[in-house]
Amino acid sequence: MPKAKKSSRRKKFDYGQDRKKLKKQFMKKQAPRIENSQIRNAWNDRKSTARNLQEMGLTFDPNRSLPIKKLTMLSGVKERTPAPTTIVTKPYVLDQLEEEANRPEKDTKTLSSDLMEYVQHMIREHHDNYKAMARDEKNYYQDTPKQIKRKINEYKRCHTESYDAFMKSLADK
Repeated sequence: MPKAKKSSRRKKFDYGQDRKKLKKQFMKKQAPRIENSQIRNAWNDRKSTARNLQEMGLTFDPNRSLPIKKLTMLSGVKERTPAPTTIVTKPYVLDQLEEEANRPEKDTKTLSSDLMEYVQHMIREHHDNYKAMARDEKNYYQDTPKQIKRKINEYKRCHTESYDAFMKSLADK
């Protein structure tokens, strides 16, 4: 069986190709994108992952960073091996991460307007009687009393201001 013509041809160096650009493209594909902006900005591509994290005050291997309890064979006394201490050269990364973690997370869950109307109708008609709510003709999806109670609690949790205003308007009537 004959060989393909191109496979026997010797390789020639391409002088027109930018080798530095090729290497950059290759490294960009190889190195994953770091999602966290604080870590990404402090990252040094020339250093190893462990060294980068160590400089930021983070740990690469949690087994090495936490002190290990060792049991001795003869006596049941536990000896503690101290955790290795490292010098943090980029403490601002830790500060930024802690600040971001301490920010309260905003609850973005909302309910549909139909569900809000449904819950308001049920409360308006039946107050706290969930069994009567389950038998109501507006209960199209045949929710059980527990399901209706869950929906009402969800409405209270997600829309506290509108629930309070609704209950106030019911009390005024």
